Amino acid sequence: MLLSITGCSSASSGGTASGGMRVAMVTDYGDIADQSFNQSAYEACKAFGEANGVDFTYYRPEEDSTVGRVAMIEKAADDGYNVIVVPGFAFGEPISMTAEKYPDVKFVALDVSEDDLGGKVAPNVFSAVYREELAGYMAGYAAVKMGYTRLGFLGGMAIPSVIRFGYGFVQGADAAAAENGADVEIKYAYGNQFYGDPEITTAMDTWYQSGTEVVFACGGVIFTSVAEAAANSGGKVIGVDVDQAAAIDGSYGEGITITSATKGLGATVNTLLSAIRDGKWDSYAGQIRNLGLESADDMSVNYVGLADSTVWNDTFRESDYKALVADMVNGEVIVSNDFSAAEPGAATVRIDFQGNIKQ
Repeated sequence: MLLSITGCSSASSGGTASGGMRVAMVTDYGDIADQSFNQSAYEACKAFGEANGVDFTYYRPEEDSTVGRVAMIEKAADDGYNVIVVPGFAFGEPISMTAEKYPDVKFVALDVSEDDLGGKVAPNVFSAVYREELAGYMAGYAAVKMGYTRLGFLGGMAIPSVIRFGYGFVQGADAAAAENGADVEIKYAYGNQFYGDPEITTAMDTWYQSGTEVVFACGGVIFTSVAEAAANSGGKVIGVDVDQAAAIDGSYGEGITITSATKGLGATVNTLLSAIRDGKWDSYAGQIRNLGLESADDMSVNYVGLADSTVWNDTFRESDYKALVADMVNGEVIVSNDFSAAEPGAATVRIDFQGNIKQ
C-alpha cells in the first residue's frame, strides 16, 4: 500500500541530497502548465526537491513521438539524473527502450500500464496505475444527485484509462438515476485525440444546444472544446485527473466546473521519491500497483476521488460524497472494472453512443 505524503507546493529546488539523488521529469510533450499530468507531476517533483535539497530539473521532448521522449530520457540519464519521473501511457515504449540501457536509473512512471510496457516491467521501473472507474463512478453519481439529467461523456482516445473513467461514469449515473427515479440520458463519444479543436467544439455545441447540461471532459486538454461550448450555452463541465476548476473557470467563466474526477499523482510522486530517499526503493522496484481507495474516513489518503473544488448543493452535500466513498470502501457499492464491451451499458439511463468524433 502506498501512503499519501502531504505538504506539496510548487516551489523550485536546488542543491544535492546526501547519496547523490538527482531527479528529472520528462514531460509527455505537453508543457508543465497543462493543468493535468505534466503540471501535477512537475509541481510534486519540484516541491520534493526544495524540501529535501535534491537537484531537480525537467525535460520537454522536441516532438510528440516515441523518438522525442526516448531522446529526453537518454539526455536526462546522460546528464547524471538517476531518478526519472514520467507521466502517462505514451511513455510505455520509451521506458521499455531505455530502462535496461540505464540499469542504475530508477524510473517512476505514472499511469503506465503493463500493456503499455509490452508486458514486461524492468527491475528499475515502478509504475502506479489508478482505478479510474471509481473516480468516474463518483462523478456520474454526483452529477445525477446534484440534479443533472442530461449528461455527456467526451473521452480523449479510447484507451483503457479513459474507457474506465467513462464506464465508471455511466455506472455511477445509472445507480443515482435508479435511486432517484430520474429520467437520465448520457451522450457518449471520444474525440480520438487529447486536445480540443473547432470540429470537436462544434460537436459539443450541438450537445449543449440539444439539452445536455454537463459534460465529463476526460482526456488531457480536450476540455478546451467542452468548456468553450459550455460557456456559449450556459452548460457545465466535469474535469479529470486533477482539479481543473481553476483552469476551466479561469479561462471560460466562473462556475462552469462542478467537479473533477481526480487521481493522486502528486501523492504518488512524493511517496516514491521519499522511498528512494529513505533507501526503500526495493519495496517498489519492478512493480505496477493499482491505486484506488484506501480509507472510508480520510479522503486525503485515497488515490482517486472528487476535487476539493466540487460545488456541493442541497441534494448532494460533501457528507453525501463521504458516505458514498465509505460504501465503496466497505464493499456496499461495487464498481465493475470490466470494459471489454465495445460500448457502455446501463440498466436505467439511456446511452447515446456516438463513437469517435474525429476519424
